[in-house]
Amino acid sequence: MRKIVLAPLCALVTVGVAACSPSGPDQTDPELAPRGTTMTKVKPTRQDLTTKLSISGKVEMNPTFGLVAPAAGQVRYFDVPAPNGTPTRPIRVATVWSGQTPNYVEAPAGSTFSGRLVDDKATVTAGMPIASAKHVGYALVGDIDGQQAYKISGALTDVTAQIKNGPGPFPCTVLGTIAALPQGTIPEKPPATPGDKDSKDQQPQQPKTPEQPQQPSGSTGLRIVCTAPADVQMINGATASIEVTTGKSTQALVVPVEAVAGQQGKGKVDVLGADGRRRTTDVVLGLTDGKVIEVKSGLTGDEELAVPGPNLPEGRQQGGDQSKPTGP
Repeated sequence: MRKIVLAPLCALVTVGVAACSPSGPDQTDPELAPRGTTMTKVKPTRQDLTTKLSISGKVEMNPTFGLVAPAAGQVRYFDVPAPNGTPTRPIRVATVWSGQTPNYVEAPAGSTFSGRLVDDKATVTAGMPIASAKHVGYALVGDIDGQQAYKISGALTDVTAQIKNGPGPFPCTVLGTIAALPQGTIPEKPPATPGDKDSKDQQPQQPKTPEQPQQPSGSTGLRIVCTAPADVQMINGATASIEVTTGKSTQALVVPVEAVAGQQGKGKVDVLGADGRRRTTDVVLGLTDGKVIEVKSGLTGDEELAVPGPNLPEGRQQGGDQSKPTGP
């Protein structure tokens, strides 16, 4: 009789243990990493962070660069005569009137005016290329794409260059804007007539040798133009690398990029608790050098983070599945 009673009891205990086993498919804790997951822990650290962008370029003679409007307003151009030599001081080429305030646009010393990029009296915005100029002599020119342009548009004060198998690295001074330029125009000055105010009091003069007409600039793509120090030997056509420092942060709070979901702006990290549970936390991201990324806010620096970081689900469409047909 005892044997008959104990056998079913043992069977019940065995079944109960199997049903409570954590290996069942419905008994998972989303805050705990799945079994078999290779995971390490890291803590945020502080370091100076500098981000740079490298651009392939070459040495060119007399490259064209753009001059931008310093303010929003109406542009009025000056009649710029053809130079007799390389200008040794800036040349005023236009004025952008913002209300009653004049904002002058000048081609720097060592360059010549080479075209108007918008019509006279046109309304322009700040930073818009309105004139082109030609640097007289050697310069480094690097072509860039749209994604690079947005990264370096506000970071043109710290640029270095290295000529392949040649001089460098050396500081490179950026000329004008990196924006693509349309073809320039140089209007011809109308010939003076005897009735003109400027000519009625003038004495007859001997005929002058006709001047060579100025050649307007052609269109260009997105590119950076910079000049080397005077003691750097340049050879036309030599290849070079142009490096632009796009950002600097002193003693930034950084974490490995593998610990973060996201690359720019907002991101997420998994903070580990004392019991190993993961808590996904929103963070604001900053600079990155490809190895570490700056965390501007969201962490104090004392946390332990899981590596790899959170695996975010794919975005869901609002209002249901928009790809389904709505007809019958």
